[in-house]
Amino acid sequence: MQVNRDLFNHVMVPNYNPSDVIPVRGHGSRVWDQNDKEFIDFAGGIAVNCLGHCHPALVNALKEQGEKIWHLSNVMTNEPALRLAKKITDATFADKVYFANSGAEANEAALKLARRFALDIHGADKTQIIAFNKGFHGRTFFTVTVGGQAAYSDGFGPKPAAIDHCDYNDLNAFEALISDKTCAVMMEPLQGEGGIISPTSDFIKGVRTLCEKHNALLIFDEVQTGVGRTGSLYAYEELGVTPDILTTAKALGGGFPIGAMITTTDIAAHLKIGTHGSTYGGNPLACAVAEAAFDTVNTPAVLAGVKEREQLFRAGFAQINEKYDVFSEVRGKGLLLGAVLNSKFEGRARDFLVASTEHGLMSLVAGTNVIRFTPSLVIPLEDIKEGLARFEKAVADVVNA
Repeated sequence: MQVNRDLFNHVMVPNYNPSDVIPVRGHGSRVWDQNDKEFIDFAGGIAVNCLGHCHPALVNALKEQGEKIWHLSNVMTNEPALRLAKKITDATFADKVYFANSGAEANEAALKLARRFALDIHGADKTQIIAFNKGFHGRTFFTVTVGGQAAYSDGFGPKPAAIDHCDYNDLNAFEALISDKTCAVMMEPLQGEGGIISPTSDFIKGVRTLCEKHNALLIFDEVQTGVGRTGSLYAYEELGVTPDILTTAKALGGGFPIGAMITTTDIAAHLKIGTHGSTYGGNPLACAVAEAAFDTVNTPAVLAGVKEREQLFRAGFAQINEKYDVFSEVRGKGLLLGAVLNSKFEGRARDFLVASTEHGLMSLVAGTNVIRFTPSLVIPLEDIKEGLARFEKAVADVVNA
């Protein structure tokens, strides 16, 4: 069978429009396509491949578990799931873990738990969920409605009710919206899809204070920021704010699909037997690989290395900008970075992405005005240097076009 981009159009639902490039193998932060063209990977599968491609710790975990047991469903528990849950709770504020297959499913569980908690504790009137414009929380109908981007949630009929939005970093607007009818607030501790927006200290702490005032649960969506992405195991650790519920996915499995919702014992108690579930959640293969990823990332050396690499990227972007004057700023933290295009190139982020691909660099966008970079947390320094050189060539092409 001839496998090429044209086959996609014949056999796949047209909700995606992938590149003509079809990668076939990867090692570390380098990837090769069907024609053996090499790419430096600054995309990381959208912040998923936290240890690059084919990291030996993950490959070994997959092989070892693959010869033991693959799947049980939650009629029975399994050793990898229990080990991983213990390591997550030991390393975070949480006491309890619920495993899912993706970030969207982890967020769905978090939202259902918040509603159930409010119903049990406070009664039927406490249903409002507040989230933030430009947020992104997944593609289930519940999570896409909570995400503050109407383009993703419109066109599917009536939406789940009692969900309201305000602007991120606007504490006054948030204070005007929250009330004793608010059951939960869902937010990213650093907005990803919305443009790599960091919270101000006053905003994030103000949200926490108002949640406590109105007995609303604070849910942090750390699907993209978690598992070392910002230079801490989870982003909340450096914000001076602890959520009531946290969701994690993407990098949690290092490329193997897995998600988790974590919370305290008191809150978790409201997901009683039968109230929620997942056939694949806690799958032994997924949890074994995730355990290896978690163990590898959750070390002082790797987390410090993320911050070191951030500075290399920022210095490289600054040098490129001195020559070509294309960015107004570089936003983000750790290895979740967004180069914001200035007014001369506004709305042309995809042009830079396409040009980067031509020069053998995998990158991302966050909206139409931000070029996003989410490479491996352990990307070799020489790959950063080479990738930035390729990115400079892409920038030159767009500027000189």
